[in-house]
Amino acid sequence: MAAIQYSAQLASVDDAKNLGLLPEEYDRIKEILGRTPNFTEVSIFSVMWSEHCSYKNSITWLKTLPKDGPHMLAKAGEENAGLVDIGDGLGCCFKIESHNHPSALEPYQGAATGVGGINRDIFTMGARPIAQLNSLRFGDITSQKTQWLVKGVVKGIGDYGNAFGIPTVGGEVFFDECYNVNPLVNAMSVGIVKAGETVSATSYGVGNPVFIVGSSTGKDGIAGAAFASKDLTEDSAKDLPSVQVGDPFQEKLLLEATLEVIKTGAVIGMQDMGAAGITCSTSEMSAKGEHGMNIWLHKVPTRQAGMHPFEILLSESQERMLVVVEKGKEKLVQDVFEKWDLNCEQIGEVTAGDRLRYYMHDELVADVPAGVLVLGGGAPIYKREYKEPAYFAESKKFNISSVEEPKDLKPVMQFLAKLPNLASKRWIYNQYDSMVGGINMSTNKPSDAAIVNVKGTKKALAMTVDCNSRYVNADPEVGCAIAVSEAARNIVCSGGAPSAVTNCLNFGNPYNPEVYWQFVGSIKGMSAACLKFKTPVTGGNVSFYNQSSYEGPVFPTPTIGMIGILEDKSLQTTLDFKKEGDAIYLIGESKNDISSSEYLYNYLKVKNTPAPFFDLETEFKIQQAVSAIINNKLVTSAHDVSDGGVFMNLLESAMVNNLGFEINSDSSVRKDAFLFGEAQSRVIVSTGKGADLEAELKKQNVPFLKLGSVKGDSVVIDGTNYGTVAEYKHSFDTSIEGYMN
Repeated sequence: MAAIQYSAQLASVDDAKNLGLLPEEYDRIKEILGRTPNFTEVSIFSVMWSEHCSYKNSITWLKTLPKDGPHMLAKAGEENAGLVDIGDGLGCCFKIESHNHPSALEPYQGAATGVGGINRDIFTMGARPIAQLNSLRFGDITSQKTQWLVKGVVKGIGDYGNAFGIPTVGGEVFFDECYNVNPLVNAMSVGIVKAGETVSATSYGVGNPVFIVGSSTGKDGIAGAAFASKDLTEDSAKDLPSVQVGDPFQEKLLLEATLEVIKTGAVIGMQDMGAAGITCSTSEMSAKGEHGMNIWLHKVPTRQAGMHPFEILLSESQERMLVVVEKGKEKLVQDVFEKWDLNCEQIGEVTAGDRLRYYMHDELVADVPAGVLVLGGGAPIYKREYKEPAYFAESKKFNISSVEEPKDLKPVMQFLAKLPNLASKRWIYNQYDSMVGGINMSTNKPSDAAIVNVKGTKKALAMTVDCNSRYVNADPEVGCAIAVSEAARNIVCSGGAPSAVTNCLNFGNPYNPEVYWQFVGSIKGMSAACLKFKTPVTGGNVSFYNQSSYEGPVFPTPTIGMIGILEDKSLQTTLDFKKEGDAIYLIGESKNDISSSEYLYNYLKVKNTPAPFFDLETEFKIQQAVSAIINNKLVTSAHDVSDGGVFMNLLESAMVNNLGFEINSDSSVRKDAFLFGEAQSRVIVSTGKGADLEAELKKQNVPFLKLGSVKGDSVVIDGTNYGTVAEYKHSFDTSIEGYMN
C-alpha cells in the first residue's frame, strides 16, 4: 500500500477551526498522531470530538447520574440503547434522541430521519421496535414560520413512522416564543427482545470481515454531528447537506433483515450508522472490542460518483449498518441481505492493535487510533464554568399577593381550555398511526401514560415523555426533579411501576456560564429524583447549542423518557370519569401557589416566577398511596394534576364520556390557586367505593379531600355553573387545528 500523500492534503489549524475544532484540540491531534494530520484525519476528529458524539462538555456531569437499578441489563454507555429486564425471559430496549438542528432547517426530513435513527438504535441491538413517542417544542403558534415547522415536523414523523409500521403511542407538544428559531424534536423508541438474542456494538477477532449493509452512501448528512454542535445562525441554511434524507421502506427491510441475520449466529457485532456515519461505527466498535480495522472506502456502495474519502467517512446517509461477521460465515449474512434486496458489501477486516486505517484503492488516506476518538478513550473532557443567572434571584421575589384574584373565573377557564399547550393535540396525533401492530392499549382507553401490550404475557409496558421546560427554566434542579416525578406519576396513575429512564438533554451553548448552570442544576435534580424512584438513567442524548445568534437559548429542556411495568394488564387505569354518582377525590395537599403556571404565565403574562411547589419525599409518598389504591382496585379513574391545574385535570376526565362534575374548592387556599395552580404531588381519582378508598388513604397517611361527584354534563364549582362540558370540549378539540388549517 502506498503511504499517505500529504502534499495537498495537510490540514492547518484554520482547517481544524472551520471544522469546529479548537486550536488546542488541533495541537492535541498532532501530538496523538506524532505528525501533522491530513484533511481527512482532521475531518474524522472533528465529528468524533464534536459535542454530539463525544459529550466533551457534559460527560463529567453525566457520570454522576444513577445507573444502577433492580431491572438493569445494560447500563448507560454500554450499548446503543438502554435495556431492562421485564420478566418472562424478555427485555425492554429503549432510547430517546434529538434531531433539533436538522428539523429547524428542513422540518420534514429532519423529523423523519430522527424517527428512523432512533428505531435503528433499537433493532441494531436485536430488539423489535413496538412503540414510538415524541416530545416536540415550537415557538409562537400564531407565527407562519412556527406553523410551517409544525406541519413539516408532524408530517415527517407521521410519514416515516406510519410507513415503517410502528405505532406512535404518546408524546407531548409545547409552545413558547423561546423556541421560535430553534424547535426541539425528540424521538423515543421502545422495543422488545428475548433474553440471549441481543447483539453488542463491538468488534473483535483478527481477520473477521466487516460489512456495510442497507442503503447506499450519499452526500446527505455530511458533518451532521458537527452541524448539531454549533449555534443556529442566519447562515445555517447553507448547511442543508447536513440534513439527512430518509426512506422508511428501506428501513423496514433493514429491520427484518437485521433481526433475521442475528439468528444465523454469524454476527460478532453490529452498529447503526447514525451521527458521523462510517467514522463513528468503525471507531466505536473497534474501541469497545479493543481491535483495529482496515477499511476500503472505494468498496462502499455510493449514490454519487467521485465521492471524496472524507465524504464517504462522514456521510450520515440513513438506513445503514456496520456488521462484523465471524470469518467463514460470510455467505450466511450475504444470503439474508440478498433475500431482502439490500446492499451487503465487505468493506474491511478486523486487525490486531487499535489502528483504524482507511484506504481509497491503494492509497492509505487516514490512519488514526480508535480509542482516542471515543468517549472515555481520549476525546477531550471539559469542566465548564457556570454561574447563576440574574433572573433566578429576581424570580424568588414573586409573591402571590401581588396578583389580584379574578372576579369571574369563566374567562380563565375558557382561555385555558383552548390554550395550545393544554388543548387537544388531535390535529397532530391523527396524522400518526397509533393502532398498527394491535398492541396499543391506550387508543380508546386514555391514561396518563401510554400502555402497550406485551403479547404472550399478563404484562403491559407503560411509557411516557415528560418535561415542563418553564419549570426547569424557573429552577433547573427543582424543574428537572419534577420532570422525572411527573413521568413516574403518569406511569403510577396508569397502573404501572416505574422502571428506568432515558433522557434527551436540550440546552443552549455550553460555553455560556448561565446555560451551563441550568445544565448542572438539571443533572442534580434528575439524579435526586431517579434515585428516589429507583429509575436509573440508561442513556440518551445531549443536545447543546439550541440557540440562535439573535434570540438566545431555548428554555432548558431535559426531556425524560420513562418506561414502567404493569405486572397485570388488568390493572390499567384510565383518566376518564366512568359513571354518574362516582365520588371525586383529590389526593395530596392544595397549596396557595400559582408560580410558573399556564394561568400566571400565559393568561396574566407574569413571566419570571419560581417553579411550582414540589417536595420529593411528599411526591414519593403520594405515588406509593396511588399505587396501593389502584392495586386494591378502589378507583375507576386516576389523573395527575399537572399543567393547567385541577380545573384542566377535571375537564380532561369529564370530556372523554361527556360526564360533568360538581365540586367544592379547597377553602384553605385562594380559588385561583386551587383551580389553576400547578403545585405538584396531587392526583384526582373517581370511585364508587368512597369509604374503602378513604380507609386506604388514611392507612397510607396521605392528605386527601373529597371534592364532589361526577354529575350531569356541566362544570359546577362551589355551586356556580360555568357551562357545559361539550362547550369546553369544542374549544379544546379545535384550538390547534384552527391555527394549522
